[in-house]
Amino acid sequence: MRIAIVTDAWEPQVNGVVRTLKSIRAVLERQGHSIEVVSPDRFYSLPCPTYPEIRLAMATTGAVGSILEDFGPDAIHLATEGPVCVAARRWCLRHGYPFTTAYHTQFPDYVSARSGVPAEWIWRYIRWFHAPARAVLASTASIRRTLEGHGLVQVRHWGRGVNLSRFHPAVTPHPELARLSGPVQLYVGRVAIEKNLEAFLRTRQPGTRVVVGDGPARAELEARYPDAVFLGARFGDELAACYAAADVFVFPSRTDTFGLVMIEALACGTPVAAYPVTGPVDVLTPETGAMDEDLDAAIAAALTRDRGACAAYGRTFTWEASAAQFHAALVPIHRTAVAA
Repeated sequence: MRIAIVTDAWEPQVNGVVRTLKSIRAVLERQGHSIEVVSPDRFYSLPCPTYPEIRLAMATTGAVGSILEDFGPDAIHLATEGPVCVAARRWCLRHGYPFTTAYHTQFPDYVSARSGVPAEWIWRYIRWFHAPARAVLASTASIRRTLEGHGLVQVRHWGRGVNLSRFHPAVTPHPELARLSGPVQLYVGRVAIEKNLEAFLRTRQPGTRVVVGDGPARAELEARYPDAVFLGARFGDELAACYAAADVFVFPSRTDTFGLVMIEALACGTPVAAYPVTGPVDVLTPETGAMDEDLDAAIAAALTRDRGACAAYGRTFTWEASAAQFHAALVPIHRTAVAA
């Protein structure tokens, strides 16, 4: 099958959307599918206001449509709600081609946190963008209910996975973390306001708080919380070693739709502490983590969980299963329509 994935999030960005799309592409290509990624790096772009690390592509309908026409897809998926996907959406509707979309990010909450704009204003745009899609892919039951509550009823489940050859309980703990005073409490992700990272840095549990990741809030938080250890971004085997060295993984976000980092930590045997919100409530079990509106209480409880149970549960999340769900949700374009 020839599958076009259109996205406004791609390398060099480091986030869950990019990691998910790259993982799905790898599985589908191993299965013999041909994947064309239409991403911002193929167009002139400008830095996103308040978030310059993210580039907004100046993609026209004609330019995006030309790429899609040349590829001749059997199915089209629009991964994000940004300008590249808006151009592709317009092109698909103009030609009568079906497409699927995905709700990866609590975009209304993110924009509201950064700009002060009411989230409901942004939901008007979200409804407009996704309404024509044959299916809107969502990672959890909570997100499905949220989308349905906003009038988007064509929701299909699309779970997430873990690279189990990299993230597993036999990983050697990272030496930098192994030398720290325990219990080692780890955060992995972007260092940005919408991740609610300061809630973690304000906790009072004994031990050492470690932040792995980078982002626009890092310099300020590093200066305000000198007792925390900021390691910057870590990838691949080194990231797995950080998970393995932690006694607990802390997920303070209240706005993520899933949280890939949680299941990566679990696959390494590390229990998770989080707020009882979308993402954690859909992923964690009583045996593998703890959720509480008091994050200190959640951390203390998570430290009592069995690492073997965490690793066993983490192994149930695979990219192969995720890719199968993604592929099943695609809506084929008739060959005659593509050739027209």
